[in-house]
Amino acid sequence: MAEKLEPHAQTRRRFLQALDGGGRFLRRRRDFVPAYLKTYELGQLTERVLAAQQLLRCCKVCPRDCHVNRWENKTGVCKTGRRARVSSAFAHFGEEDCLRGWNGSGTIFFSGCNLGCVFCQNFEISHLAQGQELDASQLAAGMLRLQAAGCHNINFVTPEHVVPQVLEALLIAIPGGLRLPLVYNTGAYDSVESIGLMDGVVDVYMPDFKLWDPQLCAKYLRAGDYADTARRVIKAMHDQVGELCVDEDGLALRGVLVRHLVMPGLLEETRSVLRWLATELSPDTYVNLMDQYHPAHKAETDPQFSEINWCLSGPEFSQALACAEEAGLWRLDARWA
Repeated sequence: MAEKLEPHAQTRRRFLQALDGGGRFLRRRRDFVPAYLKTYELGQLTERVLAAQQLLRCCKVCPRDCHVNRWENKTGVCKTGRRARVSSAFAHFGEEDCLRGWNGSGTIFFSGCNLGCVFCQNFEISHLAQGQELDASQLAAGMLRLQAAGCHNINFVTPEHVVPQVLEALLIAIPGGLRLPLVYNTGAYDSVESIGLMDGVVDVYMPDFKLWDPQLCAKYLRAGDYADTARRVIKAMHDQVGELCVDEDGLALRGVLVRHLVMPGLLEETRSVLRWLATELSPDTYVNLMDQYHPAHKAETDPQFSEINWCLSGPEFSQALACAEEAGLWRLDARWA
């Protein structure tokens, strides 16, 4: 038992130190109630489901606005029809410490994606939409299995295009006993309408703010309006849940956690993203600056992307950390155990 609790104690101690001693972002777990419980009890979740289902009939679930009838199982950019497609669901220990804890984050990886990142490291899942179709009851059962396994949260990965299906499943999972925080883990190419439907449902938003310049967004993400969209929806997320708050053990309960993948040769993109987070959201925004970029998919094979066909260097990442400090951001994620 002592060995099991040691990482737990270490995570808690170091997280509290990272709060600079103020404790402003601590909440007692015993006082925590998932946002979706009140929405469900007020009968508003059913209304959200009906509104979301309407978006499927002439699809406007995400900014692509494909206008296909997904209700009748037609597909657009995301290659997903009436049912959500899931590639895997398991206790994930590779997430941030405040999510993975000591029992793992209960991740549900949705197949398909509305972006076309040329450096995607999960091409088979995101672009080819490999996975199993699940109806609402099956998806709800998956959430409850992850909760029963002891996971600290339910982590929806790439949910931008399946908001209606997630809401339908919650309508079943909640009366089935779901009580964990919900994490919305997104590439930030969401529609404002979809994020509005998740207000009072999601506890923790985890958007990945990828790039800033529209030309680079068009080239590398296949979405020239990405940065503008990301700014709108991340601001909406922050307006809903605020800065990231954790419990006494350093586990995330509510708020925004922003990821940014630092890319080789694109330090100005990082600088612009971090400056925006500090000034337009808050200098208290919790940020995970990620250094694991490596060439994958088209970035590795297509000569037109040769400028990003190399790994991030140590000095480049050090410069990215300096950019965060210059911007005034101080809550930077680090792996503690």
